[in-house]
Amino acid sequence: MKLTRRTALIGAAATLATPGLLHAQNAAPLAAPLVTRNTSSFTKQSWQDHFSTLGVATIVADTQSRALHYWNADGTDYRVYPTSVPKTDELTRRGYTKIVRKKVGPTWTPTANMRARDPSLPAFMPAGEGNPLGTHAMYLDWSAYLIHGTHDTRKIGRRSSSGCIGLYNEKIAELFSITPVGTQVRLV
Repeated sequence: MKLTRRTALIGAAATLATPGLLHAQNAAPLAAPLVTRNTSSFTKQSWQDHFSTLGVATIVADTQSRALHYWNADGTDYRVYPTSVPKTDELTRRGYTKIVRKKVGPTWTPTANMRARDPSLPAFMPAGEGNPLGTHAMYLDWSAYLIHGTHDTRKIGRRSSSGCIGLYNEKIAELFSITPVGTQVRLV
């Protein structure tokens, strides 16, 4: 057998790897860690941790894991959606609210505080491609807080809103179609 550079490298690698492989075979198995996040890094939520009943439907918006959790009235339909969340904790309102109105093709009127932070914002924006509310909006009983779509897909999964919860347009359309007015909502 002819000793070449390739065979020398393969032999050296095998020699170095052997002790690690033998140790791995004899090691005690590790206990499985308690999984509290799925592959998308969403923290698991249970509606029972937030509400006493499901009502007409239930939404929990988790600003830490940037996910919206939806359950229908009898709990047979559970869905999780990636979201954008408020840029800062000062813009984040937490607590209990509900869906009071829904609109396809929402118009947008920035609040006075938004315009003070960014004077370049228009006073009003009609529905359409440039509108930051996307294709659908669900209004909460907190003034100026919504669950809505976005045309800017880079915002999803980030701290990027002025207080609202944003979803991809195709996901807000899906959620909009199954969410009745009166749905109870909690932002955590």
